[in-house]
Amino acid sequence: MPATHEVFNQPTPLEDYDVATEDALLDGLHREGAGWAADELHELGRLAGTARARSWGEQANVNEPTLRTHDRYGHRVDEVDFHPSWHVLMDTAISHGLHAAPWVDGRAGAHVARAAKFYTWSQVEGGHACPVSMTYAAVPALRHSPDLAARFEPLLAARNYDFGLRPPLGKDGLLAGMSMTEKQGGSDVGQNTTRAVPQADGSYRLTGHKWFTSAPMGDVFLTLAQAPEGLTCFLVPRVLDDGSRNTLLIQRLKDKLGNRSNASAELEYDHTLAWPVGEPGEGVRTIIEMVNGTRLDCVIGSAAGMRAALVQAVHHATQRRAFGAPLLDQPLMRNVLADLALESEAATTLMTRLAGAADRAVRGDESEAAFRRLAVAVGKFWVTKRAPAHTAEALECLGGNGYVEESPMPRLFRESPLNSIWEGSGNVVALDVLRAMGKRPETVETFLAELERAEGADARFDDAVKRLKAELGELDDIQFRARGLVESMALALQASLLIRYSPTPVAEAFVASRLGGEAGRAFGTLPRGVDTATIIDRSRPRG
Repeated sequence: MPATHEVFNQPTPLEDYDVATEDALLDGLHREGAGWAADELHELGRLAGTARARSWGEQANVNEPTLRTHDRYGHRVDEVDFHPSWHVLMDTAISHGLHAAPWVDGRAGAHVARAAKFYTWSQVEGGHACPVSMTYAAVPALRHSPDLAARFEPLLAARNYDFGLRPPLGKDGLLAGMSMTEKQGGSDVGQNTTRAVPQADGSYRLTGHKWFTSAPMGDVFLTLAQAPEGLTCFLVPRVLDDGSRNTLLIQRLKDKLGNRSNASAELEYDHTLAWPVGEPGEGVRTIIEMVNGTRLDCVIGSAAGMRAALVQAVHHATQRRAFGAPLLDQPLMRNVLADLALESEAATTLMTRLAGAADRAVRGDESEAAFRRLAVAVGKFWVTKRAPAHTAEALECLGGNGYVEESPMPRLFRESPLNSIWEGSGNVVALDVLRAMGKRPETVETFLAELERAEGADARFDDAVKRLKAELGELDDIQFRARGLVESMALALQASLLIRYSPTPVAEAFVASRLGGEAGRAFGTLPRGVDTATIIDRSRPRG
């Protein structure tokens, strides 16, 4: 090559590090009662930081799933083929218990351990987290029908990835999907038109069209349909006990902005066998158990994406030089990186607190259950909203190198809006927060009690909590103001957690930049006096 092609001033690839060495993650793991999982978490983190794992994520996205509606003889098969890298990602996730394993683990903190591992492995590739999350969230909904839970829960929780369409009870492990929305209703599932006709044996036959079905190659699906008693939740097996295919006709795979490795489908039910889950006519009440789990995973997934984008930006700025000095030493770049690190740490700290609440709620703590009901929705609204802006700014730190497909940043950016749409867009979730507060006042009490644990440490925080309490007491035009209210709740909750659990420079910078009436400005506008060194050092990838 000619001398002009000498490559210099380019960062080395970010690899061979432990993704799970983040201080905020490890602190939360121990604080929320899952310190016993640290060794397995680091094992998974070291794998996630390898070039091999990065290649699996890239290959699974470049080689997208393909639909085969018929076999060579003309038989309807409705199968989706995936690249081998997808199966490696899935096998790793399932073998480490990122799916429904915590539901059969009697140890306190099992759901926290699962959340930390889900967060760590999702940084490799976000798309395959969808069927993993569906499987995790299906179990509490399925428990509304003990007979069905007894049949399927052990296999949903098994740490065996057993891909392929075979009778579910003959497999070594199962995956669950969700099939809720229809084209005329979207989030308004009450408008669903899929019909459910009861049969003499207690089963139903479903007929209708579903606009989005997550993970269509799963083994069982939770779906909603209109039974004679009203909207009801059903379990739909992909393959029947005799080995024949249930009638789930995949019309097409969705051509999505991101999440390319994961198949999302549009399908038809045509007299499809299904079993009722929960009481007939109580479909929304039943399925909300699944929604609580998947919304928590939306928070975890967005926090993971922010962390993955942040470490790429910090790594680049550490090795790249401009204007006579490393980018990391440039004052304005330090402002940007520290601001990105604050957002990431706040999201991670909130994620571990929500996982802890979920774990304790499962074990019968009613106060934590009330807190989870409100705080998960608040976190889902805010963390998923911040992810696209955060990822875009991190991408910009790499300049043109971050905008080309050889970089991991475009894939992270395309993935970043997903969780704010999945399981309820911003408006739906904000209104759900209002609904929870109206129907269950104890959720507000537990939420405010969580904030009050940090009172007295920072006058700016105390003032923000007072303003929030005043907002909560003002009901005029509350639906019109819902987004602003939920944003204030999320920022106050994150600030409360950082004040209690993060180093003082982190908490002070977050409060100064997020609660001073200037939230929503561009990243990189931290006020003078912020200890950027401490904040950035906590975010560095480590071996």
